[in-house]
Amino acid sequence: MLQVSKLIAQGKGLAPVLVKRAATLELDWDTRQKSRFAATDSTGRELGIFLPRGTAVRGGDVLVAEDGALVRVIAAPQAVLRITHCTHHGTAFDLTRAAYHLGNRHVPIELTPTHLQIEPDHVLADMLRAMHLIVNAIDAPFEPEGGAYAAGGHHGHGHHGHDHGHEHGQDHAAHSHEATDPAHGDGHDHGHGHASHGHDQGDAHAHDHAKCDHPHHNH
Repeated sequence: MLQVSKLIAQGKGLAPVLVKRAATLELDWDTRQKSRFAATDSTGRELGIFLPRGTAVRGGDVLVAEDGALVRVIAAPQAVLRITHCTHHGTAFDLTRAAYHLGNRHVPIELTPTHLQIEPDHVLADMLRAMHLIVNAIDAPFEPEGGAYAAGGHHGHGHHGHDHGHEHGQDHAAHSHEATDPAHGDGHDHGHGHASHGHDQGDAHAHDHAKCDHPHHNH
């Protein structure tokens, strides 16, 4: 097994031709938020990734193996909920409001100018639809915001129902508590405030047409 202990964020400083020719490694977010894992790259090489604790790997990052070989990371498509605002009865501000409420629940969120993405969760999907938002279940790469994940670099926390030692009433818009806040260091994981994994993801396809009466398509 080839050991990998170095990461170059987004391949910065590397010649584009070298990055393009590098072997690839396609990983979902659950794996990429770990700093130690085993994987097999596109050439069939078995890799043992041993990165500094707290490091999360992003799509576009380049791993450097002990023999100097480069491996470009690709964010694998995975099941996510894509959240968009209703163009007939809402505004882009509705997404900001949604991000605030999701952030209060310490949910990893991917933010874009046109939509939000979170991991499948039927309870949150129902909440968002009640806020007049459109929720679609799709397969897409998932790159949640750094926010509390970032501690001197890419950093990820688990999200499987851990207790929080702080109040949810703070202004955590889109997981926005600062990485430098001692209350949110690496000493604890952030989890959803409810046990909602393992549900039928098909629930996320049911749009609330009473809230937004136009044809829905995946965004």
